[in-house]
Amino acid sequence: MATPLDLDQLQTFIAISDTGSFTRAAGEVHRTQSAVSMQMRRLEERIGKPLFEKNGRTNRLSEEGEKLLSYARRIMRLNRETLAAFDDQRLEGHIRIGTPDDYADRFLPEIMARFSRSNPRVELTVICEPTVNLVDLIRRNQLDIALITHDEDKGACEIVRREPLLWVASQAHCVHEEEVLPLAVGRPTCLWRRAAIDLLDQMEREYKILCTSFSATVINAAVLSGLAVSILPECALRPGMRVLGEADGFGALPDCRIGLLRGHTSQPDVVDALARHIAESLDNISLPAADEPAGFDFSSMTAIRTRRHRPNMIPGW
Repeated sequence: MATPLDLDQLQTFIAISDTGSFTRAAGEVHRTQSAVSMQMRRLEERIGKPLFEKNGRTNRLSEEGEKLLSYARRIMRLNRETLAAFDDQRLEGHIRIGTPDDYADRFLPEIMARFSRSNPRVELTVICEPTVNLVDLIRRNQLDIALITHDEDKGACEIVRREPLLWVASQAHCVHEEEVLPLAVGRPTCLWRRAAIDLLDQMEREYKILCTSFSATVINAAVLSGLAVSILPECALRPGMRVLGEADGFGALPDCRIGLLRGHTSQPDVVDALARHIAESLDNISLPAADEPAGFDFSSMTAIRTRRHRPNMIPGW
């Protein structure tokens, strides 16, 4: 029978990936750097594969290391959930979380299910509003935490995921070929709308705003019915949508950065726990795929889909 993996070694391995350094990871797990190095040697021996590779004076995760990292996070998360299930001092309270409906539809089911299993005594109230409204609700202390689209003009937040922002149209229609491009977009404060219009202006492409809404359901309906082209992050793609690329005459848009914004709360422990669950869920959640259009190479998006907001350069072996 194979010897089980050591949880302490996995915890250290994750700390190295998250901090980007053996030295900093040693501080996180309260061990010496030599002890951390020894743990990693033993973990490599147990796995039977090299987990790090040299890159100049630094070490970075190898391909096998990246593969193990995904499993390690899941194992440690399940370990925490198991302990929480038998903890009589489990967290309890009432947390108000806000998110745009684009993210609510794609991310919230997994986030809520996982968090509720570990913290059944915590009640969640979910408010779906556009990012600009959520920022205001946080400032007015009407939300404890919000999952938002990061806008530098609105201040700093904790970035938990990056995704490509994409031009999308209906797979069954050719609305993107119209001389004056019809658009279905958010209101003027929407970052995605501003990015799309700026790019169209640079391209000197004529367009008209056919539909304006903060509702993801409305925007998706306009796209899938062939009425308009829109701009969506990859997580919001739906079957029947076509991603438009350079071959279709559409330039690249900036990345969509998804972040966490915290309010002033009387329950910081519960909010911290929920924030960890959100970050872990978004780090591991899989993405849907739109229908592949002719002339667009989805294999070129593989690297984008697997990106995570964490360092991978590991100095100090």
